Amino acid sequence: MFELAEPWVLLALPLPLLVARLLNPQPVSGRALLVPDHIGGAMLQAGRAQVGARQIPLRQALLWMIWALTLVALSGPRDLEPVSALKVSGRDLAIALDLSGSMVRDDFYLDDRQVTRLDAVTTVGADFARRRGGDRVALIVFGSEAYFATPFTFDIEAVARRIEEASIGISGRATNISDGLGLALKRLADSEAASRVVILLSDGVNNAGATNPRGVAELAAAMGVRVHTIALGPKDLDSAEAGERGVVDATTLRAIAQVSGGESFRVKTTDDLVAVAEALDRLEATDSDGLAAEIYRDFWPWPAALAVVLGCFALWREAA
Repeated sequence: MFELAEPWVLLALPLPLLVARLLNPQPVSGRALLVPDHIGGAMLQAGRAQVGARQIPLRQALLWMIWALTLVALSGPRDLEPVSALKVSGRDLAIALDLSGSMVRDDFYLDDRQVTRLDAVTTVGADFARRRGGDRVALIVFGSEAYFATPFTFDIEAVARRIEEASIGISGRATNISDGLGLALKRLADSEAASRVVILLSDGVNNAGATNPRGVAELAAAMGVRVHTIALGPKDLDSAEAGERGVVDATTLRAIAQVSGGESFRVKTTDDLVAVAEALDRLEATDSDGLAAEIYRDFWPWPAALAVVLGCFALWREAA
């Protein structure tokens, strides 16, 4: 719907005319030239005709157009554009992503090509984040230490980009699951959301930090935070040979989920990872209605720009 933000500004449109009426014209002083009456009359008539026919109407028209366009711009013409309502779930969702050294292993396949675990996770994880419209999403990365990479935000595209930009080594090369989950809980402690969820993904064994992951899971349960865990990697700690590297502690991750009331997922291939993202979409659906926003599209720059152009033309004409 088209409207003016300040329509009262247009009341000033006749102001120049009123000023011209109220102010007395100043007498023009100069030297007189004595000529015969018939010659003087012809000269005056020719001069008035020339000024009246060309200079005065064009100059006045330019000034009036500039004045009118300026007032139109100041009145704030705008249009109310319909905007689809943002679905707000009332949920705060923290993604805790393992960036330990084992994520560099290239034992996954994506689009028929061999990729590292990190490449698979960032590709599928970013796509998952982009489908969380309505959630407030945060990103925590952990290795030897845990870091808050993205604060809780409705800007899911920003979170998805941070996931895509994730690199191994920025948080150390060990696997500190306890601190990663603990930092997510710390950020959720002040949350007033109706639903608080952590998605914890790891491909290793907790080998850093002084806290037991199960103890942190009990804290999550006490806080009312659900933790969904994803155990990533072809081999489990329970079934792997002694001393074998690159295995995941699926048992501990499963226990974390069970204690906190979440779900546990086992991922051995990229297809499994995609299926997990779809399953989490169903578990944490975002189908509630949100509030529509009123977005205005401003049109004042157009009359303002035209007034500037006409003003420049008027100045050029006066100087010519």
